[in-house]
Amino acid sequence: MEKQLDILCIAAHPDDVEIGAGGSVIKSVKQGFRVGIVDLTLGEFGSRGNAELRRKEATAASAVMGLEVRENLDLGDCFFRNDRASLLKVIGGIRKYRPAVILTNAPEDRHPDHGRASQLVKDACFYSGLPRIETGSSQLEHRPWRPNHIYQFVQDHYLHPDVVMDVTAEWPQKIEALRCFASQFYDPASTEPETPISGKGFFDFLQARAADMGRIAKVDLAEGFVLAGIPRIDNFFSLF
Repeated sequence: MEKQLDILCIAAHPDDVEIGAGGSVIKSVKQGFRVGIVDLTLGEFGSRGNAELRRKEATAASAVMGLEVRENLDLGDCFFRNDRASLLKVIGGIRKYRPAVILTNAPEDRHPDHGRASQLVKDACFYSGLPRIETGSSQLEHRPWRPNHIYQFVQDHYLHPDVVMDVTAEWPQKIEALRCFASQFYDPASTEPETPISGKGFFDFLQARAADMGRIAKVDLAEGFVLAGIPRIDNFFSLF
């Protein structure tokens, strides 16, 4: 059955969307938009937790954010490539949900999967509009579809944003969604390896980053996005 979405987030790992754009997703849901997430991998090679636990954590976070759908393409953590097989799976997801807007990973970042996922998604958005490309899946996935906009969320490395979303009111709920991924973040009782996001100060870093993004837009907290393409305005009052 078709479940058309307004916004589809496609990212490398479970928790990428929550970290980089969780507040924006929550705000969009509150505004009445239909939002879903497609995770490209299970995050099975992450230093903490495991694939099954990450799946349960993602399900819990989805409920907190109010997502319409969430699925995982299981392309292979760390080893997925921007190749025919991966493109066809991502194209199938885009055609299945037919979103106007795509949110995806940063175009470059500390984790190599993030930039590679971003380029894979950008390419798939273009190819999804070509009617002669068939995915080999359901009839829903054979109909060409090309999203209107691609927003790449700023992640670990600072990138100067093209636009920011005010998420001041949504910040507590974003943190609630992030805490669903308990295996990935600070736990003084954990015996698993430390990672760049498992330290005690990581949530403070996220809030400081959001405050920095918000400052340039004269709001308290914001999430930043790099645009894949040039936006169009209808008048000089379209932007705040």
